[in-house]
Amino acid sequence: MEQETHKKILFKYYSDYLDEVVSETMWAEIIDLEKGLFKLDNIPFFGPLIATDDIFYAEYDETEERFMHRKTIQNSGNSIVQVAILEKGFDKEIIREKLKAINCLSEGLNETFFAVEIAKDVDYSLVRSLLNEYESQDIIEFAEPCLSEKHRADLLKN
Repeated sequence: MEQETHKKILFKYYSDYLDEVVSETMWAEIIDLEKGLFKLDNIPFFGPLIATDDIFYAEYDETEERFMHRKTIQNSGNSIVQVAILEKGFDKEIIREKLKAINCLSEGLNETFFAVEIAKDVDYSLVRSLLNEYESQDIIEFAEPCLSEKHRADLLKN
């Protein structure tokens, strides 16, 4: 039988973007099932305080009938930024491609919203200036729900 390497984990949290409690399921790599340790393998859309590659604790919830995130144990240094397109008809792929060029992967939810993973070795000030450029033209609005210490430091250096 093939060894299971990943599980879908349920995250429940308050979303400032949606102004309500949100349930989001994300894939996580199993680190130690007995201890309930997992590593996030998804880009979160709505911004619980967790980023890709963070290590977290989850336990099986009888009511939900699945594993549920309980707390983040170790931060990876990665960050998550959310981007909402304000300008009608603007192609979000233009920005996603520019982010990809500086090693930032993203995942689109729909035509007007996507979430971006900023890996810890990326200089966040580059990302921030790109997003600020589009925000100053009222094309987008962005939020930084999960900014790592490393990326906060990038902003202070410049």
